[in-house]
Amino acid sequence: MRRSLLPGFHVPRVLWMTGQKALPVLVLDGETIHGSTRRIERLERLRPEPALYPADATDRRRALELEDFFDEELGPHVRRALFHELLPETEFAAAAFTLGYGPVTQRLYRALFPALRVVMKADMKIDAGSAARSREKVLAALDRLEAELRPSGYLVGDRFSVADLTAAALLAPVVLPPEFPYRPPGPLPAPVTRWRDALVSRPGVPLGRRDVPAAPGPVGGDRGVTRPVFALAER
Repeated sequence: MRRSLLPGFHVPRVLWMTGQKALPVLVLDGETIHGSTRRIERLERLRPEPALYPADATDRRRALELEDFFDEELGPHVRRALFHELLPETEFAAAAFTLGYGPVTQRLYRALFPALRVVMKADMKIDAGSAARSREKVLAALDRLEAELRPSGYLVGDRFSVADLTAAALLAPVVLPPEFPYRPPGPLPAPVTRWRDALVSRPGVPLGRRDVPAAPGPVGGDRGVTRPVFALAER
């Protein structure tokens, strides 16, 4: 069963469960698991087919190295660059973060959002300078992604792997593919649209539209979505 927590208000519960504040958290057979890599490892043991880890040792090392690279060099910077443009858009952001909640919760969250925005910006170290650096990091990570793509269209070998999963999930909030499980509450604000438009024409960005083979549970985790724009919570 999936339970969505309100951004900002999730912190006490997640701290109590895991000792850290990032979402999402997987509870499986009584075990509480946080961190994308640990969740994928656990789910891979639970159901090893279709395999996300290549059988070939060299390919496996390469897939894991790319997973780590995208987690560190793409995820945090997509999040910071996106939230720099999004958080000033109070009405849209508050509506996006409360999709699926009732009108009372939505109104209360909207009223509190100016204060929550200050906390979020401090927590994610968002300001004009850091956002500019993150935009450059995103472009550099896309350069790497495009250089790593194989003739097969995959990042490692000729099949979908944990490397493709990581890149695709981190890029999904940019691409907003039709399969994206949460749709924006309305037209994207102009600053978000300009930022997104600067990226979607890149050759590597369509990887975010990659069809992901069926897998048990929330494999993508923090590389996927908690809310449509609160998609990159952990990294």
